[in-house]
Amino acid sequence: MGDKLGKGKGKKWTYRNKQIFIKISLKKMKKILTLISLLLIIFLCFPSSVLAFCGFYVAKADSKLYNQASQVIIARNGNPQGGTFGERTVLTMANDYQGNVKDFALVVPVPVPIKEDQVNVGNPKIIERLDAFSAPRLVEYFDNDPCQPVYLMDNMPSAAETTRGGRNQMQKNETFGVTVESKFTVGEYDIVILSAKESDGLEKWLISNGYNIPKGAKELLQPYIRQKMKFFVAKVNLTELSKSDYQSLRPLMIAYESPKFMLPIRLGMVNSKQAQDLIVYLLSGEGQTELTNYRTVKIPSNVDIPEFVEKQFADFYKSMFTRSYEKEGKKVAFLEYAWNMGNCDPCSAEPLNPEELKQAGVFWYNPRGFNDLFITRLHIRYDRTHFPEDLKFQNTSNQQLFQGRYVIRHPYREKITCDAGQEYHKQTRERQEKEAQTLANLTGWNLAKIKQQIDFIKPENASLPWWRKLWDN
Repeated sequence: MGDKLGKGKGKKWTYRNKQIFIKISLKKMKKILTLISLLLIIFLCFPSSVLAFCGFYVAKADSKLYNQASQVIIARNGNPQGGTFGERTVLTMANDYQGNVKDFALVVPVPVPIKEDQVNVGNPKIIERLDAFSAPRLVEYFDNDPCQPVYLMDNMPSAAETTRGGRNQMQKNETFGVTVESKFTVGEYDIVILSAKESDGLEKWLISNGYNIPKGAKELLQPYIRQKMKFFVAKVNLTELSKSDYQSLRPLMIAYESPKFMLPIRLGMVNSKQAQDLIVYLLSGEGQTELTNYRTVKIPSNVDIPEFVEKQFADFYKSMFTRSYEKEGKKVAFLEYAWNMGNCDPCSAEPLNPEELKQAGVFWYNPRGFNDLFITRLHIRYDRTHFPEDLKFQNTSNQQLFQGRYVIRHPYREKITCDAGQEYHKQTRERQEKEAQTLANLTGWNLAKIKQQIDFIKPENASLPWWRKLWDN
């Protein structure tokens, strides 16, 4: 975005605007409202959770900001050394494939052979729900009349059944050294599970069998063959797709058991010379899920930014993320959200209900243990140079809460009739100056152009001259 400000739309980026505007007026029934405000603040701002933000949700930075973004859900509970479900994983993949569906081919290395009943087509709305629930969010507050302060406000923090067909079979292709472990159809997908001896043989088999894969894929296939991994290969069954009511390809879900807790990303780099965005929603019954082979950093959060960003939040977040990505050397994963699924504060969307959690792959879910379900949202922008390895994870017992959260504070702009107005004006002006500098630091936008868009509080909003108070009744 550079120094271009003033427009909320970009040429290549799309953004679904979902904004909630809540304004508080204290003009009428001042005494009653003050009492209500005090009670609300006591109950809303001081719950048992230490990280209660008490903000109003305004907008979010969801995956639709990124037109080359893939989204993945990984539901895994426990660890290989202990627990009943330590090696059970449900992987849900939703790629933003653009093009003719007959050319679609998905090749995913998997640690174990996959059978037909271990594959399902998912509900795309579940990924949308997880995205909406965990997306970085913009919240807003409204200053009170400085002549009728609500002192407790000072304590506020600053800043979701398919018909299966086909048949299992075991076939060997002696020419290419490829073994077909099984073949079946699930929903609109024809799926083949393969094992191979050599990467060039696997590449030739895929091409000769009508799979449209990029040239040069064998270089990236070889490491998986050495690890004796299998290959989950899917393409679209046009006949089955025509029978469905869906306008786009649905997510694919795979359930398997393996001590390997990883997500292969290297094959995806064959398709693009540019960096790609990946959003991973990790669901655990313990706490945060962490990467073990790449550094994870928290996205900048809990900062006050100018009012005008409310209409440019998508551009703001895109620029801030890119600047942070570059500052970290383009080789880290960003934590955008880590929270218990039993609650949210502020909520950008309602937590998923039990049926939605089941559709997300949460196989261990117990409605009575709602607070034991933890979601970690990682945002990775990766390319072949900076991410030479696949992603490796581990579940932890760390239940520290975090969210990408950005705050707008609206000044009180009505008539001020007390001596406190002068000091309020001074402090608010200093706050607005600081917000401008913060925005420039986060995004790299031009500070002077930022200030041109800020509606700085005017001196006339300060307290009245002493003689006006003498003449006015």
